[in-house]
Amino acid sequence: METFSQILSMPKRFTSFWHFLYIILFVSYVQASQLNLTISSNPSRLNPVLANDSASSEIADHLFNGLFKYDKDGNIVVDLAESYSFENDTTLIIKLKKNVLWHDGHKFSAKDVLFTYQTIISPKVFNSISSSFAVVKDVIEVDEYTIKVIYKQPYYKALEIWMSGMLPYHILKDEADMMTSSFNKNPIGTGPYKLGTFRASSDIELIANENYFEKKPNIDKIYYKFVPDPNTSFLMLKQNSIDISGLTPMQISRQIDKTFYDKYQVITKESFAYTYMGFNLKSAKFKDKNIRQALSLAIDRQQLVDILFLGYGKVCNGPFLPNTFAYDESVTTPKLDRQKAKEILKSLGYDENNPFTFEVVTNSGNDIRVNAAEIIQYQLKQIGVDMKIRVLEWQAFLNTVVHPRNFDAVILGWSMSLTPDASQIWHSNSDRVGGFNFVGYNNKQVDKLIDDSISMIDREKLSKTYKEIFKLITDDIPYIFLYIPDSITVVSKNIKNIEPALTGIWHNQLDWEKNRL
Repeated sequence: METFSQILSMPKRFTSFWHFLYIILFVSYVQASQLNLTISSNPSRLNPVLANDSASSEIADHLFNGLFKYDKDGNIVVDLAESYSFENDTTLIIKLKKNVLWHDGHKFSAKDVLFTYQTIISPKVFNSISSSFAVVKDVIEVDEYTIKVIYKQPYYKALEIWMSGMLPYHILKDEADMMTSSFNKNPIGTGPYKLGTFRASSDIELIANENYFEKKPNIDKIYYKFVPDPNTSFLMLKQNSIDISGLTPMQISRQIDKTFYDKYQVITKESFAYTYMGFNLKSAKFKDKNIRQALSLAIDRQQLVDILFLGYGKVCNGPFLPNTFAYDESVTTPKLDRQKAKEILKSLGYDENNPFTFEVVTNSGNDIRVNAAEIIQYQLKQIGVDMKIRVLEWQAFLNTVVHPRNFDAVILGWSMSLTPDASQIWHSNSDRVGGFNFVGYNNKQVDKLIDDSISMIDREKLSKTYKEIFKLITDDIPYIFLYIPDSITVVSKNIKNIEPALTGIWHNQLDWEKNRL
């Protein structure tokens, strides 16, 4: 067979067709590899400090790095940090990698770390992670690539808090309002991918960072197709036009055939998340714990799991996940007792002539939550409670319901870290704009236990304290904890080097390869 140079040297009358064919084949061969995914809701801010919703966090994770990260087994390892050491129980020295560049070519340095810290703790920047930095007394820029962190006391999350993505000082140092900054839609990070295109309610393209400090990812592009309808996303998956996606239990149990397994591998694990119905504790309807108890006694959580998950999930007993140091195995699911629920309601003046009525709000794009609301609505009807359901698009849900605390009850989910932080949701200090304690939970004993736990380096003592927090919260019923879904991930068999692990599949994404068809 002729080489490319030989073909070019032939007379034109012999080479026109072969020249054209060769170019087509050559271009096909070198065509950039692309990972095809879907996203069901609009990311609000692609800023790691402000990325509170799951869509924003997912995209931001490709664009930014923290100083530390979890490895595949859940161990803390360095990321932008080169090394670290403790001078004593309250002083952490972090040496930074010297070969890290921002996407615009500027060098990453200690100035960026200090600026990120100052942004997180600024009262003008509403974010959900500032409470984790409350124990930090000072952050000092020792030199261009060294940071000293001084804690007020020994801190059980001294390293974990620095997993937050870093912000570029050279771009944002003069920003007047971080909350409305154009950076939130046009971010510059240090991550393995750079932002290509991003518009509201449209597709998102990420481009491999050729100067990434570890190495350039093998896959050149990650393309998120904006698909708010999960049925459309599932159809695309069956047509083999998506490389990675999640499946619902209904889909994997009843809506795929044997040929699906020829194209995809299925990876199932218990998710680090739970779903709950949370009450507005500042609303007159739910200030009385007896009301919340009556509803709790009337909801059959196992029935929810059986109907919604077909064996791919379990009942949730409380705020921290099973198999973590914080989980209290002595706390059991409230036993279904609708007769007692009716008696409680009657003692409070509610009956069929004067039913207790409230509205629950959840977000669209998540059929499981909507279906859960409908099942709960039916179950509560058995005790004479009239629960109305409202479903909103994610951003409208956040902006008109959650942030302004304009609801009776919500159905939402919460993702948990391998080292849970009770202060994010359950401390009264988080009952503020931008905080996750939007149900208004306030228990002084829980606050004290959380405050005490912050300085507990002894893991056994920390576990005992967190289990006490677990029990107090479940007794107060600020949420009705519903279920823990399994994580069901399907990956195209065209993607090579996938390694399922405790932390999921993305830990080695740089090494993934995609076969060119």
